[in-house]
Amino acid sequence: MLREGQFRNPSGCAVTGIIDRSGKPMSGECMINSISVMHDRSNGLGGGFAGYGIYPHYKDFYAFHLFYDGKSAQAETEAFLGRHFEIAYSSEIQTRKIPTVTDEPLIWRYFVTPLSRKLADSHLDEREYVVRCANRINVRIAGAYVFSCGKNMGIFKGVGFPEDIGRFYRLEEYSGYAWTCHGRYPTNTPGWWGGAHPFGLLDFSIVHNGEISSYDANRRYIEMFGYKCTLQTDTEVITYIIDYLVRKRGLTLQETAH
Repeated sequence: MLREGQFRNPSGCAVTGIIDRSGKPMSGECMINSISVMHDRSNGLGGGFAGYGIYPHYKDFYAFHLFYDGKSAQAETEAFLGRHFEIAYSSEIQTRKIPTVTDEPLIWRYFVTPLSRKLADSHLDEREYVVRCANRINVRIAGAYVFSCGKNMGIFKGVGFPEDIGRFYRLEEYSGYAWTCHGRYPTNTPGWWGGAHPFGLLDFSIVHNGEISSYDANRRYIEMFGYKCTLQTDTEVITYIIDYLVRKRGLTLQETAH
């Protein structure tokens, strides 16, 4: 029998997902119950969910979810958003107190669409404009982190066991036709609110089980194409590589997977 210190398992994360191919909405409660079965495959340093179809009343707007370290970061970010987007609605994301979920940042959401004049002046297509704005917030505004920016979908994540994170975000109050969930077991990167899975960019959200040992090489490669990795984990790099190959290079998801 191997003793402690003689065995290393870099693939200890918990992953679960569900989709209704007919588009019928399902409560987030089902995902909380599903991931709780794999409690021991997480260590409390990260949990998160992605839900699709959860914002039907704002389905034509990009739903920006943001973490803020403080009010000054929020004020600077909101000024930036106001200069570049029409904000249809904004609010703090409603949560509940959970004893095991602590030190949470300010958590807000904004339903936005690019200002037509700004978009025209940028000479970019709409999705590239949104990606560059999200990247600019993450890189240039200290203490602000865009962790979700797709349409009719949203990511909810934090430091804690995933079932506790789900209850913290009151996900039983959301309904979506597809959900993914991840319980993190960090290996080489820190457990913090921005580093929990899923990672998202536009409508993509990524979870993965295991360790990508070539993280630094992958990070340097994808940053040659204008992406900036600010959240300190290999899953962020995977998200940007998929966006680059599918959206910019025109590969199919099957080709990208190969």
